[in-house]
Amino acid sequence: MKSTKLIAVLFVIFLACLALSRQSSSGAEKLRIVSICPGTTEILYALGLGEEIVGVSSFCNYPEDVFKKEKVGSFSRPSLEKIVALRPDVIFATGLEQNESVNMLREYGCKVVLSDPKNMDELFESISQIGRLTYTDTEAQSLIDKMRLELTTIQDKVKKTPYALKPRVFVEIWSDPLMSAGKDSFVDELIAQAGGVNIARDAPRPYSIFSPELVIYRDPDYIILGYMQSKNTPNDIRQRVGWSKITAVMTDNVISDINPDILLRPSPRAIDAVRQIYQRIYCDKK
Repeated sequence: MKSTKLIAVLFVIFLACLALSRQSSSGAEKLRIVSICPGTTEILYALGLGEEIVGVSSFCNYPEDVFKKEKVGSFSRPSLEKIVALRPDVIFATGLEQNESVNMLREYGCKVVLSDPKNMDELFESISQIGRLTYTDTEAQSLIDKMRLELTTIQDKVKKTPYALKPRVFVEIWSDPLMSAGKDSFVDELIAQAGGVNIARDAPRPYSIFSPELVIYRDPDYIILGYMQSKNTPNDIRQRVGWSKITAVMTDNVISDINPDILLRPSPRAIDAVRQIYQRIYCDKK
């Protein structure tokens, strides 16, 4: 009987120690977080939650500290076994490719939160939601305020430019087959926020195959390559049939040095993408 009571007491002490070990220095609960979405991983770090992250996807590559974290598989094929083994309090994921994994994780009893913003307002809401869930409301609001201020600064510079005079932009997501970003894509939002006009905005899906002939016909002022691939340099673009007559090609305005990650990820660095696009298409190097 005494040994049973002793075991019970020791178990209570163990639980108390475990609870204490999961308290941050500020007294707030310290979470165990897994993020399989690169954009959300960047948000978590921006909110100062690097220490709470115990697992990430192999696609998560920013900031540098993320390479020290346990890898739980790729973006589209996360290892459910590795994720569950890490005993996360919350898992951050996104939709589409990850839907099946998300459903299975929820069947295992895991708490999964989705973040899939399509525009800046949704990105701000996602940051706010993550802040509430991770007890970093103040940090989240501070980050949102800073991002809004930078956006407003750029918008104030371009708002007087009539729509008809705004630079026409084509973003090439992939070359073979040729793919671009249409309406309701985050890329389309970045172009608009930077004061440009996306010539592929009427594409049938947010990210879809786009006709090379239509690019020639619509004659963009700027072409942005949303990937880094040595065989597709601005000079290679010039060699495509009919593309040498496109305004962007003729004026050497094929842009290939903007980091694709900041273009394609809904993360705090999206503001850097807006700024860089604005600087290129309005020739403002300040």
